[in-house]
Amino acid sequence: MPYSIKINAKYSLAILALSVSSLALNACSSEINAQNADRFATVEIKSEILADGVAILFGSGGNIGVSYGEDGTILIDDQYAPLSEKIQNAIKVLGADPANYVINTHWHGDHSGGNENFGKAGALIMAHDNVRLRMLGEQTSGRGNRPPAPKTALPAVTYADGVKMHLNGDEIHIIHIPTGHTDGDSIVHWKKANVIHMGDLYFNQVTLPFIDLSSGGNAKGFLVAAEKALSLANDETQIIPGHGPMATKADLMGYRDMLKEVIGVVGAAKKLGKSLEEVQAIKPAAQYDTNPNGFIKGDKFVEAVYKSL
Repeated sequence: MPYSIKINAKYSLAILALSVSSLALNACSSEINAQNADRFATVEIKSEILADGVAILFGSGGNIGVSYGEDGTILIDDQYAPLSEKIQNAIKVLGADPANYVINTHWHGDHSGGNENFGKAGALIMAHDNVRLRMLGEQTSGRGNRPPAPKTALPAVTYADGVKMHLNGDEIHIIHIPTGHTDGDSIVHWKKANVIHMGDLYFNQVTLPFIDLSSGGNAKGFLVAAEKALSLANDETQIIPGHGPMATKADLMGYRDMLKEVIGVVGAAKKLGKSLEEVQAIKPAAQYDTNPNGFIKGDKFVEAVYKSL
């Protein structure tokens, strides 16, 4: 299926939130709560049940995956701090207990901004090693929290390559993807429910990929992530993107093909000694840059690919 970006008003809040987060990555969740509460006052958290004990929550920020059942409630990402109460209410509507675990797919505030609130409420926060380092402001290069995130917002359990959780009648496999959107990305696979959460390694229909170079991102990591998810998927797999509507394996295949094409064209041109401006003039991403409201436009995407190669 050809990959395309569609104009979809339903997800304009998600893109606005992503844009704001990129300008405020160094703000701790309490500062976001104090400064931006009004912006979130009208946000609604909408849920969609994907399988028995598995759901997605749409709001403002990264899409939230939910696993719930007799062993507790697991959140994959938690959006912004001012939305925590609304998220907890949405969890309650699902018939689930308050969150026991939070897994951050990466460190950006639109995916981890609620950590402090959920941590104070008793949730165990988990993420890749680099997520904790960036939230502590102790990474060796690039962006990180300044000042460091509060202790209750930090992942208390971290991993290098991944971890498996055997809860709620399923095997939930958390898999680290090195140097993709950032250097701390994870995808999450519910084996029985046949659901995959991609985090910001996949934007569906809303914008071209955001390669956060100053957080260790790299274009090739996006391709690795897509190939890994596709190896786990079948035609019935439901795929949760970091932003945008639910996707299928065919959708992700189109995204993977787009990545391969653009990375291939940019890489070949760079090997020939072409400058960034010369490569941008070729417009290798133009046919995929179809959403005028997209956070990442064609030239910006090409620049990030060029620099990451």
